[in-house]
Amino acid sequence: MAPSPLALPVLYSFRRCPYAIRARLALLASGQACELREVVLKNKPPALLAASPKGTVPVLVLPDGIVIDQSLDIMRWALRRHDPMGWLGPEGTCSSEVLALIAQCDGDFKQQLDRYKYPHRSAAGGAAIGSLPSARDQAGAFVMQLEQRLAAHGCLAGPRTSLADVALMPFVRQFAGVEPVWFAAQPWSHVRAWLEGWTGSPLFASAMHRYPAWAAGQIAVPLCPNAMPLVPN
Repeated sequence: MAPSPLALPVLYSFRRCPYAIRARLALLASGQACELREVVLKNKPPALLAASPKGTVPVLVLPDGIVIDQSLDIMRWALRRHDPMGWLGPEGTCSSEVLALIAQCDGDFKQQLDRYKYPHRSAAGGAAIGSLPSARDQAGAFVMQLEQRLAAHGCLAGPRTSLADVALMPFVRQFAGVEPVWFAAQPWSHVRAWLEGWTGSPLFASAMHRYPAWAAGQIAVPLCPNAMPLVPN
């Protein structure tokens, strides 16, 4: 007998992962109800690995069995269904400017952020300890670009919030958290105000709600606070 279809999409997530944070923000903003399965990364559930063997989060499993295992694809899937705040833009598609900013964030900035945040891993991988402060400097140069954009436009890609703001914010937040005193002393007043606006919002509070670790057989837990009650798996 074929397995019964899922009642709602299932999101495998990890609360602190910036990729998962931006996926949850988009799902919440779209009003898309789904089941949230909080993953312990050191003990990944077999259901996650069966859905996406790469074993990273977020992973969204749709009721028809389709798996979306890239955070940006999850964001676009949710917002194309419903985008009340217009994060995708008037045509429902991201501009080349937005996509370029996200690519910079997910590429070089994320690489330097990891070197800065995890210096012992970098050293174990062959990087000289003396090179690690330059990771902070290189990541900081990107944040300065964001500062200039925010000073000029109010948001990262114009006067209105776009997918770039939502996609980059969790990574800038992570960067700010490595050395909060140092970050607060940098000439990035617009970035700090932008970041505080996001992290102080009800939407962010909902996205960062703490969920217990999921295990097979548990009662399903909804991501969206106003979602319909979910049935047990």
